[in-house]
Amino acid sequence: MTDVGRSLIAQTAADLAPFPGRAALTWRIALLCAIVAAASMMYDIPEAGISCYLIIFLMKPDAVQNIVTALGLIVLVTIVVMGVVPLINATVDSPLLRMLAIALVSFAFLFLGAASQLGEIGGVIALVIAFVLTLVSMAPVADAVTFGLRFAWYLAAMPMALMAVFNLVLGLSPVRLLRETLRLRLATAAAAIATGAPGRDAALGALLRADNAALEQQALFVRVLALVGRPAAAQIARDVRAGWRLMLAASTLPDDLPAPRRDALVAAIRRALAALEAGEMPPRPAADDAVGEAETGVIAALDVLAGATEPEVVTAPKPPFLFPDAFTNPDYQRFALKTTAAAILCYVIYTGLDWQGIHTAMITCYVAALGTTGETVHKLGLRILGCLIGAAMGIGAVLFVMPQLDSIGGLMALVFCGVLVGAWVSTGNERISYGGVQIALAFLLTVLQGFGPTTSLSAGWDRVVGILLGNLVVYLIFTRLWPVSVEGAVRAHLRGALAGLGRIAALAPERRAGAVPHAVLVMKESGAAEELIDLMRFEPAAIRPAPGVEAALRSANDEIAALVRDIAFSRAALPGVAARLEALAARVAGTGGGEIPNTDGPDALHRRLDRLQAAVTG
Repeated sequence: MTDVGRSLIAQTAADLAPFPGRAALTWRIALLCAIVAAASMMYDIPEAGISCYLIIFLMKPDAVQNIVTALGLIVLVTIVVMGVVPLINATVDSPLLRMLAIALVSFAFLFLGAASQLGEIGGVIALVIAFVLTLVSMAPVADAVTFGLRFAWYLAAMPMALMAVFNLVLGLSPVRLLRETLRLRLATAAAAIATGAPGRDAALGALLRADNAALEQQALFVRVLALVGRPAAAQIARDVRAGWRLMLAASTLPDDLPAPRRDALVAAIRRALAALEAGEMPPRPAADDAVGEAETGVIAALDVLAGATEPEVVTAPKPPFLFPDAFTNPDYQRFALKTTAAAILCYVIYTGLDWQGIHTAMITCYVAALGTTGETVHKLGLRILGCLIGAAMGIGAVLFVMPQLDSIGGLMALVFCGVLVGAWVSTGNERISYGGVQIALAFLLTVLQGFGPTTSLSAGWDRVVGILLGNLVVYLIFTRLWPVSVEGAVRAHLRGALAGLGRIAALAPERRAGAVPHAVLVMKESGAAEELIDLMRFEPAAIRPAPGVEAALRSANDEIAALVRDIAFSRAALPGVAARLEALAARVAGTGGGEIPNTDGPDALHRRLDRLQAAVTG
């Protein structure tokens, strides 16, 4: 076996390995999908597989977030369905007008999703409206409006209502999740320090790049909903920031830190961890724990976890709803146009062939398309592999399990077992998560046919063919028509990271300790850039950046991640650094070609800035 093969197997094994909270979320998704499938069977709600797909796609560990999402989507779908009434009435007698309405509505919501914070919800809205309009031709004319509207509303509202109730009863409290996350951060930081090279520890780096803003949102829910008392809620919010700052401080420790000082830090962190696991407030660090300047960041974070006063928090700017280049960047319009064209083409194909069973081709177009070609091809690969695995599971179930079933309860058990496999994969990282969604969806579309157990393979086969057809159409359109390289998205994330670094550098030295939200934003942007750089290998050769460009972008990203530590923990004035970072941000995004100011000083920070500038400017 080649080194590449061994590396791939090792990476897959690591991606599928258990981590805290994975099993808890997996079985909850599987159980809720089984309940949704049973409700669809009992109340004759068609397309149970699509209803379950919404659960798999939207379910998160936090019960409060799930309830808010479910209620919000019910309201949104209700508004959207009511808004479709005029469209149905206007197009009920004209297939041409109906296709034009699908195209216009699809383009509008896909563009809004691509050019704003609405994101994937825009695609979901476009899918719901387009799918409802395609159903008009399947219903008797007199019943077209009520048929299509009831179908669409039940399809989305039923699983969302069940998700809200399920999370009220069996959901995970955000308080519990936040405390588990804090313990994971402390344990990971202690393990990284114990290795003697925390700055290169992969687990610590992954946690630093995670979305800390989502945890702050959970802490806000805890306070607003009064899930604990006010003092405890305030401490939880401080713990979120202090835990992240502790990890960042741990990653700055030098590899040559003397063993006694390293062991003292590990012991201090583990004392705090033991107290948290016992449900107690962590102890204040002992005076002899602070044995050197390099360790002061870790000790300060432990002090906040023990109840000390937190430095004044410097909040990061909120992004606008519409992106600044929403109406000037043609990529947003082109993305909406390409996705709409793929969906319309699939609709024309299965309508022209009178093969309604492959209508999943149209659905695939909306859920598989992404802004760049590399992302789209990567996602298509996950969809195809997941589809084949899920279809094989489904066919096996239909052939060998379905004949033994004679009740809804048995079907629920089958759905639970099948979704359990897909949900385990979907709860992993971005490299594999969508493959898990597709495994579960293909399995569900194969076994959930009609309103009870069935041994027919025809409908399931049709739906799998539809998924593969949709993948093929999306691939051809996105790689042939206005292909978009990942490079532009990487540069946008690097620009955001550099802008965040500039804001930290511009702060007075005493305020940088409270700039955790800014540092979090920088690391999140850096992490997104790193993931996109890894996707460059999926791009067609015609648009793939040259190896030298890819290496320069990766080098710049590495320097940015290191600069977060240097700047956030610097207690010296940094004259000219903010201006230099701002100039580099403009240069990396290709929007500025002016002079990049120099900064004085022979220290490590300025040498790192020099390397960053060399990577950015070539």
